Amino acid sequence: MYYDHNRKYSIHLKDYGPCPFITNIKKAANENNFFRIALWTGKHLQLTLMSIDVGHDIGLEMHPNLDQFIRIEQGQGIVEMGHSMECLDFQARVYENYVVFIPAGIWHNLINTGSVPIKLYSIYAPPAHPHGTIHRTKEEAEMNHSYYWR
Repeated sequence: MYYDHNRKYSIHLKDYGPCPFITNIKKAANENNFFRIALWTGKHLQLTLMSIDVGHDIGLEMHPNLDQFIRIEQGQGIVEMGHSMECLDFQARVYENYVVFIPAGIWHNLINTGSVPIKLYSIYAPPAHPHGTIHRTKEEAEMNHSYYWR
């Protein structure tokens, strides 16, 4: 089967895993308006898209058994990381095209300090969220606390 991925139309955002999948990740990330949506969930890896509103944040979290990769496609913010909730001693400004590597066991947060929503994609290894996860808002995500400490 052949897929034409030079298409100009919108990407249907849903979880395509664990099937083979190809997409324009910049376009997918920029079209996403959900706080979080799983775009691909496999056995050992997961890709999510996020949209963080101006002045908002992801929320302080830690995953003891997985590594995380974040790429900023739009916007700017501050990343905070540390070995405990009380000591976020690593801080850095991030902008479009920046990447963030978060080792397992590190507390972290991303705060939007810009004037537009942060659009990003995040890769978890292994997956952090159930297949098909959609959190329309941060409040909806916070109702499912299980993802914070996986």
